[in-house]
Amino acid sequence: MIKLIKIDEESRIPKYKQIVDSILQNIANGNLKINQKIPSINSFSEEFYMSRDTVEKAYNILKERKIISSIRGKGYYITRTKLESKVNVLFVLNKLSAYKMKTYNSFINTIGANAHTDLHIYHCDETLFLNLLDKFEGAYDYYVITTHFKTDDLKHLSFTDEVAKAIQKIPEEKLVLMDNIKIGMEGEIIKIYQDFENDIYNALKEGLAKITKYEKLILVYPDKAVYPYPRRILHGFRKFCVEHEINFEILSEVYDDMILKKGDLFITIEESDLVNLMKQIRDEKFTLGKDIGVISYNDTPLKELLGITVMSTDFNVMGETVARMILNKEKGQVKVPFNFIDRNSI
Repeated sequence: MIKLIKIDEESRIPKYKQIVDSILQNIANGNLKINQKIPSINSFSEEFYMSRDTVEKAYNILKERKIISSIRGKGYYITRTKLESKVNVLFVLNKLSAYKMKTYNSFINTIGANAHTDLHIYHCDETLFLNLLDKFEGAYDYYVITTHFKTDDLKHLSFTDEVAKAIQKIPEEKLVLMDNIKIGMEGEIIKIYQDFENDIYNALKEGLAKITKYEKLILVYPDKAVYPYPRRILHGFRKFCVEHEINFEILSEVYDDMILKKGDLFITIEESDLVNLMKQIRDEKFTLGKDIGVISYNDTPLKELLGITVMSTDFNVMGETVARMILNKEKGQVKVPFNFIDRNSI
């Protein structure tokens, strides 16, 4: 097999990428068969006078894409020869949640068999994110990326200098910025985004007639969270309340012994706060949607089932739009619809 591998010492393409491309090309040409053994990392390294780390990086990429696998004590083998995927996509999310997965599933359903997609979660952790991009540099046709990070004191951060540098290494034609695009990157890239400040402001304006029935509007915004939310949500909320002269308060959580009063209208963001609030409303015999109102941020099937009024990005549209633009090789930016969905809780 060593004779089949072509490495161009004069090329500017990284050596690990040349290894990956050469092995894939030999599979496509029929030179490498299923279950065929390939050289060890050490053998490959010695034959081509390159570092062991370079070969290992190439092999790890092929393992992630399930092209090869390793058997302890025996070596590496070809495990997949059907390379029917036309596009390989790295899909990077900051967290697993019902609405994030709605976006991902919508993307998968729209792009269908036209792509092979690998999903990775970095849990709002900068180091994990940077390691992901470094590990998979040059390995995919598209990089679909969300940028939500947490500081040491668990506050939201859209990006850091290191994050910006890492993303700028991705060729423009391969980059898709999704959800949060506050990173200052221009050029011929795909941007599918929420406008956190204006989204909540406009949604509240849409529900103004019902909101003004209540005496006080209370936003429960987690000031510190493992998965923090953009502070632009706060800015849009304050702007709405000030412009419409609405009495408001901002809390960091729903406390177990919350003081509830008739005429309160709550906006919750975290699922746990919504559950806690609903329990207390029920226990204190308040009538939901009459004595106390509830609006929740980001829709889920459970909220729909329970009849909870929501303000929410259309996460299905987000995933569909990303897939469509990749398939059609479109560029540009698209603002995702953000809707006020009136149900029985206000």
